[in-house]
Amino acid sequence: MTYSSDRNPEVEGQQPQLSLGTAAAKNLATTTKSAPQMQEITSRWLLKLLPWVQTKGGVYRVNRRLTYTVGDGRVTFTNTGAAVQVIPQELTELPLLRGFDNVDVLTALANQFVQQEYAAGDTIVQFGQSADRIILVAHGKVNKIAPGKYGEEIVLDVLSNGDHCGDETVVESDDTWQYTLKAMTRTIVLSLPQQTFEQLMGQSEALRTQVDKFRALLSQPQTDNGEAAIEVTTGHAGETPLAGTFVDYEMSPREYELSIAQTVLRVSTRIADLYNEPYNQTEQQLRLTVEALRERQEHEMINNPEFGLLHNADLKQRIQASGGAPTPDDMDELLATVWKEPGFFLAHPRTIAAFGRECNRVGVYPTSIDMNGAQVTAWRGVPIFPCNKIPVGKNRTSSIMLMRTGLEKQGVIGLHQTGIPDEYQPSLSVRFMGISEQAIISYLITAYYSAAVLVPDALGILEDVEIGR
Repeated sequence: MTYSSDRNPEVEGQQPQLSLGTAAAKNLATTTKSAPQMQEITSRWLLKLLPWVQTKGGVYRVNRRLTYTVGDGRVTFTNTGAAVQVIPQELTELPLLRGFDNVDVLTALANQFVQQEYAAGDTIVQFGQSADRIILVAHGKVNKIAPGKYGEEIVLDVLSNGDHCGDETVVESDDTWQYTLKAMTRTIVLSLPQQTFEQLMGQSEALRTQVDKFRALLSQPQTDNGEAAIEVTTGHAGETPLAGTFVDYEMSPREYELSIAQTVLRVSTRIADLYNEPYNQTEQQLRLTVEALRERQEHEMINNPEFGLLHNADLKQRIQASGGAPTPDDMDELLATVWKEPGFFLAHPRTIAAFGRECNRVGVYPTSIDMNGAQVTAWRGVPIFPCNKIPVGKNRTSSIMLMRTGLEKQGVIGLHQTGIPDEYQPSLSVRFMGISEQAIISYLITAYYSAAVLVPDALGILEDVEIGR
């Protein structure tokens, strides 16, 4: 008969122990251990997929052709209860008022905007009617619709919080709306009538000068992308005088400085000296700290307000979901914004799941492609990589990014500087800082990095997609 080694022979009714118990045997055994595990570590696809450019001097300047397109930003509002008002200085985000710094006139303009509310399905402006006001969308979603060639309605764009239209029409007389604006949800807009604008222009010499500059800007020859046109003669015969031209550049190109992430790793000398089998304690401490630093690096490259990709996408490259959840149609629309050699999508894992549910709902099944042995979901042959650094809002909305990468393709690039002192990994250094009187060894760990968008159409974002079930 076999008896359990865990029984106590002194307890009445139990048989005496016949062999060594497992608890005692463990005192002589050598356990098999894993290296320290860390749940924070992710695939960090953005850091793996971005081409990294050596940045000597710590600054990277992006030179571009001169662009006449100005403003075209989003306007910010304040509210007191249900009353909404535009912040006066935010009006300079309109192309018409870009660079205008007369605060008194901006305040007077802001005070003349009239708040209007529309229910879902209401028409805000109608195609063909007189274009007689500037419209700012303070809240909600609005479809910008135009009649198609065969009589159907075509959605040109989806406007949302901070978008605007009509500012170019108030400088023209007898102009008409070339589209219809229809509210998709409950919508709040602020409107400035053309008559009111003209009255204020008559009272302000500075505003008249600003409008004249805007009219002159509209008359400049430019490409569809707003760049200064390069004159070229084609289809001529004989000794036709050829067009003369030159390529103008931006006078104030943007410069990206390398950002920094740092921490100080501290290790007791006793730990470093004595407890190194089977794993070296200092090496493991350093490994996990570097992993955390790289995770923070990817987070900053996506979310940093100065150089993060979510904040640096051109506003013309930001589109709104047609409904709520990300649909195949939305992904196709995003592909249309980055149509020149798109590299990859980047989305939160829950956003990818929401897209999968929409595909299942309409009976469309995305393909998968092999990436270094891993199967990755793809749409139209473009892989969709998960990234948990893309934020999910309290209302369960997130964004999907699509980018073209590389210097040769005028895409998105990562910036770093290799060859720095005490380099441990590319553009990451580990420096010995000494031993304190408490016998604590200190190491300074530093990473340098940034990201740059070489031309605006290299990065597109599908914003505010719903990911809740």
